[in-house]
Amino acid sequence: MLIPEFRGQLRQRIIEVPTCISQVSGIRIFGRLIRSLIFTTDVAIIRNNNADAVIAVYPFTPQPSITHAIMTAAELPVLCGVGGGTTSGSRVANLALDADFRGAFGVVVNAPISNTIIAKLKEIIDIPIVVTVVSDSTNIRARLDAGADILNVSGAANTAAIVESIRQRYPEVPIIATGGPSTESIEATIAAGANAITYTPPTSAKLFAELMAKYRLSSP
Repeated sequence: MLIPEFRGQLRQRIIEVPTCISQVSGIRIFGRLIRSLIFTTDVAIIRNNNADAVIAVYPFTPQPSITHAIMTAAELPVLCGVGGGTTSGSRVANLALDADFRGAFGVVVNAPISNTIIAKLKEIIDIPIVVTVVSDSTNIRARLDAGADILNVSGAANTAAIVESIRQRYPEVPIIATGGPSTESIEATIAAGANAITYTPPTSAKLFAELMAKYRLSSP
């Protein structure tokens, strides 16, 4: 069936996630079916992409002001990083509660987080707890028993193998997974059993460099 499309003149340049991601089942959160998540905290990219959701995790101490800025900019559901590695304990709980209050669709915690903190989050927030998994040695049963709602598999080149291992043992657990750098790696992760795929977009610097090169060619 033909899908009518409108892009307009000013918003026709957007980042589009690979079409193969449409093969996944998706994860339904608060009535919204999420198949693709764009991995960025760049508000310009957040405003100009066709993903189903944003996964906002960054390599700094999580701060409510950053969460607020992303939530204000986004037109999409946002899953917010709230720590769990360097940031731990009650600070994680407070950040998660703040994200819940601001309307986040879920909170993402880092792989080192303790099961005790996951259980604490389960008591105080009413949005999904997304627990990051980076190794096949992770005790998945303990994570689920503590209150993990969704697993976020980020195992670099081992991602597809980790997803497959989890899926064999836990057929119904919701899994988000990093798609990797190519269509082939994304399709391998989907085939392994991921329900949703995280896509890392090109940086604003790279996109702007390409645009400037085009401008130079057409400059009078």
